[in-house]
Parts: sequence; structure tokens; C-alpha cells
Amino acid sequence: MATVAFHTLGCKVNHYETEAIWQLFKDANYERVDFETNADVYVINTCTVTNTGDKKSRQVIRRAIRRNPDAVVCVTGCYAQTSSAEIMEIPGVDVVVGTQDRHKLLSYIDQFREERQPINGVGNIMKNRTYEELDVPYFTDRTRASLKIQEGCNNFCTFCIIPWARGLMRSRDPEKVVEQATQLVQSGYKEIVLTGIHTGGYGQDLKNYNLAQLLRDLEEIDGLERIRISSIEASQLTDEVIDVLKNSNKVVRHLHVPLQSGSDTVLKRMRRKYTMEHFSERLTKLHDALPDLAVTSDVIVGFPGETAEEFQETYDFIVKHKFSELHVFPYSQRIGTPAARMDDQIDESIKNERVHKLIALSDQLAKEYASKFENEVLEVIPEEVGETKDTLVGYADNYMKVEFEGSEDLIGEIVKVKINKADYPINIGSAVRIVNHATNKTEEGVLL
Repeated sequence: MATVAFHTLGCKVNHYETEAIWQLFKDANYERVDFETNADVYVINTCTVTNTGDKKSRQVIRRAIRRNPDAVVCVTGCYAQTSSAEIMEIPGVDVVVGTQDRHKLLSYIDQFREERQPINGVGNIMKNRTYEELDVPYFTDRTRASLKIQEGCNNFCTFCIIPWARGLMRSRDPEKVVEQATQLVQSGYKEIVLTGIHTGGYGQDLKNYNLAQLLRDLEEIDGLERIRISSIEASQLTDEVIDVLKNSNKVVRHLHVPLQSGSDTVLKRMRRKYTMEHFSERLTKLHDALPDLAVTSDVIVGFPGETAEEFQETYDFIVKHKFSELHVFPYSQRIGTPAARMDDQIDESIKNERVHKLIALSDQLAKEYASKFENEVLEVIPEEVGETKDTLVGYADNYMKVEFEGSEDLIGEIVKVKINKADYPINIGSAVRIVNHATNKTEEGVLL
């Protein structure tokens, strides 16, 4: 039996797509093996979000070629899409496919074996207007299933290369989304994470259908306990979406809303499509509708020209709106983007100082948010065994990470856990009961 090994760099969407590509190989009777072993085919799914992403991708490609010079080495993903010629120049790369036409990989491999000529299968992504169907019925090593609902982005922020790697916004057919969600539930998943390149933009290119309607349709799926949206822009938090979130029994109490900067002048340079006034108004409306909601966010510090005052505006905005956790990134020049060519690039030492300030603030806000739930009971889906003996670690619906005593057979199930010690990054709790949603009976008593 022929063997295939995968290595995935970058985001959740890439991990989803690797699983989809594996399904194609599996249907062709391949066996999946570890990337560090000798495989017949290596597939490297690359990232290009930063220059470092490109560099790491090249390192992994070379590693595969060294491991087995006779293997067919295939490169796919974002870096493959933007820089296929650069990748084709690496001796030993046999097949390159970008962020579309992944289903052609297997026929390209057959073609390469016959002709022994490297194949560049990358086309112009900007011309693509249809969503590429890639089905994933289950995931190799996850308890939370991702469900990709859209592709591409129309925003062209000045710091970002992704529209050139992924193309323009295209939504997946709603029936296909519901069909795959149902399939994932039948495979045993209790939680589904809706993901994409610009997830909250789902439906912008569809007639008479939008994200709010998709959430309503997913709500109807029996056995689906939790729906999580991987990321949504403030402008996509329409009154209708907020209303759906408020009335839903399945959408979790956690949203990731990218801020990037809390200063209008910086946002303008970033070419972000909102003002702080609008962002603030949406967040206020959201918290009024869902008082216990956790809102996490992304922030870029040290964007070209960012003054001390502009950074302070960002800091104050975060304090005021009490985000529950931040992902903080120092701005890094991405070759090929307008921001990389801007004057007033910020000194690395200033960037680092600002990053540390925001990380300290994030830790403080995360602890404050968690402390609201001390002695409360939360529903947790354990995902893995903890570092302490006989413990499990998983996430509550509000994205708090919780460790508690329990046996491995509870992984992937919903467990009610009392939070004994709220903290960050991990909260300590004890299981109080398991909810058997199939029978609606609860088994009482502390589980040891």
C-alpha cells in the first residue's frame, strides 16, 4: 500500500484542508504515516501570512526531500499559490498546487510518476468565483470539528497578503454546510467550529441567504450541542446576527472579533473598514444581549507610523471594553503588501515594549473574566489528558480552559464542571455530573 505523510503550517483553515486532502488520498487507498518517517508521497500545506511563514515552508519542503529523495513531494497552500515559481526552483519538488484544484493532486502525482517532469498546477486565484468543495467527515486527532464555510477575502488590508493567496470572497453552498455539519455530528462531534478566511463574511455573495440564516439552520441539527464562530468582524455583527446569538441555545458564549488597532488613524492606514465608534457600539450591543460573553481579539502593535498616543488609544479601548483575551502580534513587514513599503517603520525595541504591555493587560483581563465564574458550573468538552495524573483538559463554551479529574473515556463528551479556582491560562475544576443528552437524564454526584 502506498503511503502519504502530511505537514501543515499556518491557520485552522490549512489544517481543515489537510484533512480534506487526506480524505482524497484515503479514497485512493493510501495509508497515512508520520511526516518524520519514510513515505512515498509528502504533502506540505504551506503558509505565507508572514515572510517567516515562507521561510518555514521552504525548510519543511527541504526536510521532506532529504528524508526520501525518491518520494513524490507535493506543495500546496498559500505560499504555493503566491510563489509557485520560487517553490518550483527547489530541486526535488515534484508537484505544486495552490489554494484551489486540490482534487487534481492525485492525477498530478500519477502524471509525474509517468513523465518524471515537475508539475506546476497553480492558476490565477483572482479569477475564481466558486467555492471548492472539500469534504471532511471526521478529523484525525481532534475533539472539536472545524467546518469550512467560505473562502477568500475582499478587504485588502494594507498589511495582508491573504487575498492574493486565497482570492476573493466565496461562500459555500448552505445545503453542503448543513450536510457536512450533520455528518460530523453523526461521527460523534458535539462541537463544530465554523471557519474560513473571512468567516463572518459568509453569505455576502449569496442571494437571500446570510450568516444569521446559516446559524438558524445549524441550530436545527439534532445532536449538535455547540456552534462556535472562529472569527467575525465587528461590521458583520449585524443586529440580525446579534439577535440570533441571543436566542440560540447552541452558539457558544465566545466570539473572536479582530480589533487590530484601537486608533482610528492607524485603522485608516491599515485600510480597515470600521471606526472605533462603530466597533464600540457593536460591542456594547453584543454585551447587552449576552452579558457573560467572552470576546477575544487580535491586535497588531507597531504598525508603520504608530505613535505613543495611537498605541495608548488602543490600550485604553481594550481596557474599556474588557476583552477576555488578546492575541498580540508585533507588526512584521510582509513583502508585497502596501504597509511594507510605508515610511515610519517602527523600531523593534519599541514594538517589543508595546507587545509586552498588551500581553500583561491581556493576562489581567483574562483573569478578571475567569474570576466571574469561580464556584460556577460550566459545561466542558475535554479534549486531552492533562499533565497531572488522571486529569482532563478542555474548553468551556466561553473558551475558558479547564482542568479537572476524570477518566479518558470522557474525552469528547460534555461534562458539567464546577470551577474551584479561576485563573489564566488554566482553570481548575471538579466534574459534578455528566449530562446524557440522548436520554436527558443526569447522573448526579461528584465524579472521581
